[in-house]
Amino acid sequence: MDITLINFMQEQLRQVATDFKRYMYNKLPWDARLIGLMGPRGVGKSTLILQHLKEQDTDVLSKSIYVSADHSYFLTHTLEDTAAQFVREGGMWMYIDEVHKYDNWSLELKQIYDNYPELHVFFTGSSILDIMEGRADLSRRVLLFEMQGLSFREYLEMFHDIKTPIRSLEDVLKGNIQIDDLLHPLPLFNQYLREGYYPFSKEGYFNQRLQQVVSWTMEVDIPHFANMTPATGKKLHRMLGIIASNVPYKPEATSLANELRVSRNDIPTYLLYMEKAGMIGQLRDQTGGMRGLGKIEKVYLDNTNLIYSLTAENANVGNVRETFFFNQTRLTQPVTSSKVSDFKIGKYTFEIGGKKKGTRQVKGLEDAFVVRDDTEYAAGEFLPLWSFGLMY
Repeated sequence: MDITLINFMQEQLRQVATDFKRYMYNKLPWDARLIGLMGPRGVGKSTLILQHLKEQDTDVLSKSIYVSADHSYFLTHTLEDTAAQFVREGGMWMYIDEVHKYDNWSLELKQIYDNYPELHVFFTGSSILDIMEGRADLSRRVLLFEMQGLSFREYLEMFHDIKTPIRSLEDVLKGNIQIDDLLHPLPLFNQYLREGYYPFSKEGYFNQRLQQVVSWTMEVDIPHFANMTPATGKKLHRMLGIIASNVPYKPEATSLANELRVSRNDIPTYLLYMEKAGMIGQLRDQTGGMRGLGKIEKVYLDNTNLIYSLTAENANVGNVRETFFFNQTRLTQPVTSSKVSDFKIGKYTFEIGGKKKGTRQVKGLEDAFVVRDDTEYAAGEFLPLWSFGLMY
């Protein structure tokens, strides 16, 4: 292989640590022929690949190559030609980071898959939008996975070396949430809400980095995917600001369209783009079935770090509570809106509030719980909000 690519891989491997791994690490079928890992910017996809590579033995590593699709090498070379040369030299595992930044990536991955059956390819995309757009050619070939930001459980391990196992929903509902090395979780939980969702928080200058993620996503990633003009990208960024100041936002397309001076019919599409890009979460009702696409009842920012970054100190505590609950539970559970309370998960109803929140809204309901954010431990139908961050 070209020495430029070899040196690039070795330098990336030298810098990566392997002491903490994201929840997806052991869920991926690393031996499959074509795997795609998608997710928002900044959640640790590149690190995950490099960790896997770094833990391989010398023989496997000698037959592996890690490249980034936006490397200057690919200004004069193609992915397919690189793969062809790699296979001729005995290569078996090719890892392509940020593949969406490479033109015609979908077509070339298809050709690589068809032409080199002995080669295993793993690719990532910082934007789920581009991956989904290119999926048509790869739908029968690729295994696609999605990764979101840190859970509160992962944050405790990554930032504070406090390890605790994943809890099921049933564990949380029964109050089986004790963390041996953490008697009082609320101080660290409050830190997590502000700066714990993205792994790059550990690098410092968190708010500046997160603002850059937001700007790139809204003004570059989404417009590129949807063939929008730069002016429309600016409007999308403004749209996110409007939602941030009104969350949980109840969709009202006409007023939002008038304020942005766009077509009312474009608003649902823009919201869907923003949801897939990891900027917002849309809470649906059950009309589409537990795993279907029901009517949008509320729109939240995707995670609590975005709330504090976009609204500064004006963050609404009630919105922070609901956003955390929705974000942490939706990965493993079918979360929908409730007609009488805040959320439904299967047969269970959840009312979210502070330490004084009572059972009035869920009185008389079976399988109903009150989730409080200023509570350390569970007591019957009263559950601590932080415990829902132990589910992945």
